[in-house]
Amino acid sequence: MARKQRDVLSVEWVKLELLRTAYATRGGLFTVFDPRVVIGWYLVFAVVPWLTHNITVLAALFAATAVAVGLCRVGPLVLGLFAFGLVTETVYLFAVAWFFDGDLHTVAALVTLSLKLGIVALASMAAFVSLDPEKLSDALVSMKAPPLLSFGVSYGYRMLPIIMDEFHTIVDGYRLRSAPMERKGFLAWRVPVHIGLTLVRSFYPMMLNTAKRTRTTVEALETRGFTFAGESAKGRDIRLAYLRMRPRDLALLAVTAILIAGAFAAGELNPLFARDF
Repeated sequence: MARKQRDVLSVEWVKLELLRTAYATRGGLFTVFDPRVVIGWYLVFAVVPWLTHNITVLAALFAATAVAVGLCRVGPLVLGLFAFGLVTETVYLFAVAWFFDGDLHTVAALVTLSLKLGIVALASMAAFVSLDPEKLSDALVSMKAPPLLSFGVSYGYRMLPIIMDEFHTIVDGYRLRSAPMERKGFLAWRVPVHIGLTLVRSFYPMMLNTAKRTRTTVEALETRGFTFAGESAKGRDIRLAYLRMRPRDLALLAVTAILIAGAFAAGELNPLFARDF
């Protein structure tokens, strides 16, 4: 059933979008790959952009990560926030450059910085939207990350829906107990002030109520042997037995290497503001 327009910007829709993003329920290209390969793919695109100032290379990498985001089915909420942040940051940087009498080189430098930040942001969206908490924590354990780090990642993902539900419940409680506003003020300026005060007042009860549920969540993870699986070699082997490098994982690494090499080759043929790192 098609979603109506009035439901798109509702609080419930935002909550569902965040849960879909955190738990990788949309599917997508990277969900079928080994999580260690997906993390490695992200690290490559998080490091390579900072090794060049060639706008041609950065534009090619930006296009590659944008295609990956489309194939990974990133939700409209995350994409909207990314587009809003990138546009506002670019406008701000150009405004500052114009105010301080910048020239063409200043503009090129700002474009370079915006492209680098955009590449890293797109790569992170494509990678982490495709990994659920279990795969992400197992990949960290397999890569010999500290057990506390993998535990914190898994615990944080599990606490996300609890915190969101608790916060929504407290806000609804404030709205039910509060009297309706008699005067909205000039241009309804009292409405956002009232909403802001309600959100601030709801934050502290949310933290207290969430702390009460923390012990139950931690005990559930420990009952499943989460910490032991990260510290014990036998437990780690049992937990990570499903992680295997398949031909498609090697194909992803090969395609990534070809794309990066092609981007740098295009930069050599048609360099724009090229400067060695």
